[in-house]
Amino acid sequence: MSDRPSGFLSVMADRAPSVDGLDYFPTPPWAGRAGAELIKRLDPDASTCWEPACGGGHMVHGLRDYFEAVLATDVHEYTPGQALLDFLGAAVADDDTPIADWIVTNPPFVLGEAFVRQAWKRARRGVAMLLRLSFLEGAARYRLLYQDCPLTLCAPFAERVPMVKGHWDPAASSATAYAWFVFDKRDWIAGGALPSPRLWPIPPGTKARLTKPDDAARFGVAAETPLLEGA
Repeated sequence: MSDRPSGFLSVMADRAPSVDGLDYFPTPPWAGRAGAELIKRLDPDASTCWEPACGGGHMVHGLRDYFEAVLATDVHEYTPGQALLDFLGAAVADDDTPIADWIVTNPPFVLGEAFVRQAWKRARRGVAMLLRLSFLEGAARYRLLYQDCPLTLCAPFAERVPMVKGHWDPAASSATAYAWFVFDKRDWIAGGALPSPRLWPIPPGTKARLTKPDDAARFGVAAETPLLEGA
């Protein structure tokens, strides 16, 4: 897959917003791999994905272990040569033309609903969003999750997924609960009654199993130090 999505009429190559105003919380690569495992469990034939809020490439690094091709774009150029694209404002020749099997990302939380709706239109097979578990709450999101873009499964992490604004700190701790929200479009395309959303908890030990020795070094951060139990 090329760095620039085919079919796009406007790619933000000349001007991107300042990183200071963006809700940038890099995803630990192991958490990205956990999401990819969920997708491959649902859809073993999935071969391409698009990460439209890729930041410095932390999640992309994990996704590439599971997909033949990963398209990485963002509204801000975090790394030289990265494809610049405003995912929510991008113009395409045909709004319903998908360019990847799955769209997988950790969107800015305040734009979570908008990202889900846009990804639902763009993905061929499904959407996976890493969001705070509290995304389940709210009357406004009820229509999104259970009618417009039916939720296939919610996979909360038993272990915390610490995220720090502006950089990745493998030794950070967090009190925030995160989960993968997965929307399999093939359920919807098949028509008829939709199954109730499933709960697939991501078990303890996933962080250790899916963390690779070169993850921290790749992104120029110090090696992880042991966390206190329960962090």
